[in-house]
Amino acid sequence: PGIAAFYKSLTNDWEEHLAVKHFSVEGQIDFRALLYVPKRAPFDMFEPRKKSNNIKLYVRRVFIMDKCEDLIPEWLNFIRGLVDSEDLPLNISREMLQQNRVLKVIRRNLIKKCLELFQEIAENKEEYETFYEQFSKNLKLGIHEDTDNRKKLAEFLRFFSTKSEDQMTSLADYVTRMPEGQKDIYFITGESKKAVEKSPFIEACRSRGYEVLYMTEPIDEYCVQQPQDYD
Repeated sequence: PGIAAFYKSLTNDWEEHLAVKHFSVEGQIDFRALLYVPKRAPFDMFEPRKKSNNIKLYVRRVFIMDKCEDLIPEWLNFIRGLVDSEDLPLNISREMLQQNRVLKVIRRNLIKKCLELFQEIAENKEEYETFYEQFSKNLKLGIHEDTDNRKKLAEFLRFFSTKSEDQMTSLADYVTRMPEGQKDIYFITGESKKAVEKSPFIEACRSRGYEVLYMTEPIDEYCVQQPQDYD
């Protein structure tokens, strides 16, 4: 209950969080962090002016700044929480932060822990559906922007397909259903599943026993440009 109450006071959210991760890193640099995934995306998350994220920065338990933009990439701007560093100077400015080596290490760790947190959410089908409905655009943006984690992020993608009926499928599950001789992932882009399901392309694939993924968002097509990653 303490962690839930703290989330509400930190974010002014009227709902409880969907998932949380509390961890500390010790070694060359020491810091502690608390990361929350909300239940729903803020309505203005992708507004062009909205550059900030929602991570508060502390140094040795002293509050330094709200919305520290260099702590976490833009595609993770829905993550709420705080970081408490042992190594940063107390008088650090926003300008100094951009060049700071310690901050780069913290940022790398936060991304890694977010991916672990998403993996934990994915283990519960219902929770993952909630998460994906709200934050799939962020994951897709991550694939676009974060080359280091592209392969890992691709595991979190879900699409409707000609064989998945009303359930979404992962790329890994798609691959397990590929008949012998199928070398590629087949997909069709369009405004909606309904708009493309009668396409001659789909009929041609069906006749060969190939499953086709429905890609109904402009960013989707980019996400599977590297199908060799999903074996």
